[in-house]
Amino acid sequence: MIKAGIIGATGYAGAELVRILMNHKEVEIAWYGSRSYVDQDYADVYGNLFQIVDAKCMDDNMEELAELVDVIFTATPQGFLAGVLTEDILKKVKIVDLSADYRIKDVAVYEQWYKIEHKSPQFIEEAVYGLCEINRDKITPQTRLVANPGCYTTCSILTAYPLVKEGLIDTDTLIVDAKSGTSGAGRGAKVPNLFCEVNESMKAYGVASHRHTPEIEEQLGYAAGKKVLINFTPHLVPMNRGILATEYASLKKKPDGTYPTYEEVKAVYDKYYAKERFVRVLKKGMCPETKWVEGSNYVDINFVIDERTGRIIMMGALDNLVKGAAGQAVQNMNLLFGFDEAEGLKMVPLFP
Repeated sequence: MIKAGIIGATGYAGAELVRILMNHKEVEIAWYGSRSYVDQDYADVYGNLFQIVDAKCMDDNMEELAELVDVIFTATPQGFLAGVLTEDILKKVKIVDLSADYRIKDVAVYEQWYKIEHKSPQFIEEAVYGLCEINRDKITPQTRLVANPGCYTTCSILTAYPLVKEGLIDTDTLIVDAKSGTSGAGRGAKVPNLFCEVNESMKAYGVASHRHTPEIEEQLGYAAGKKVLINFTPHLVPMNRGILATEYASLKKKPDGTYPTYEEVKAVYDKYYAKERFVRVLKKGMCPETKWVEGSNYVDINFVIDERTGRIIMMGALDNLVKGAAGQAVQNMNLLFGFDEAEGLKMVPLFP
């Protein structure tokens, strides 16, 4: 058994980490960190864990925690880990960070989009971007710091990645239109997220300015072998969980002047995902739906070729709290410690 500590255990992503790790046969949670609820029973904050978790919330002392556990999950706002991380801590413990502090390799880009100073840029190069299906070979027992991808980014990148990697689409035309449930905004009390504000409504936000944009561009840029610029527009929808990304791009013509066929595009997706446990490329004609991935670590993906316009519509759906956050973090932890990558993550999607 390894011991895990969670900083930010009473946020939505932190609570999802607890739920998943309680069913992980190789892990014991030793620290439920929450600055807001120190010394309160964890099960008093999340009643679903009554008589399941018998522990009190603790503080966010990373130095003390590093002495006690093998891995720390930081489900914290941007800037927290960057402000406290030291070489001494990293020598003692592995860290999976669910914030954006180490996802973007260019510190100037991070500071531009997140509007805060990065306090420990010396660790950025070392951090591995933890999108397992793409960077699995870089997430090893020797890795000390994993930058867990964002929810929008995981869905957006995986949906387009095979076609970008294989050069089937013109990345200059790529548009990502995405929708998220309200849990993606966190558990803090905010007027725009109140029931009456969200119910029976739908809105775009962060238009041409959302902070996940450079993360998507950077990772797809590695796949394309060149700089990628996209239009990314997120929307808030009145549901608890889920992300649906609909992406549009122009197909590149083959040497004979025709566009790739359905079978050719499907073969590309299968090349990358046929053996992936948590990526499901759906049957022809099936559109991904958030309800079919809720509560699970799955990503459902499909596409439609619009022969009339020469464009392709790519679609992806995932649970923003699982594959988009906590589930992916556990998947990364499994790779760090040499466990079965799917351990603790074999939940069947919930329905209804």
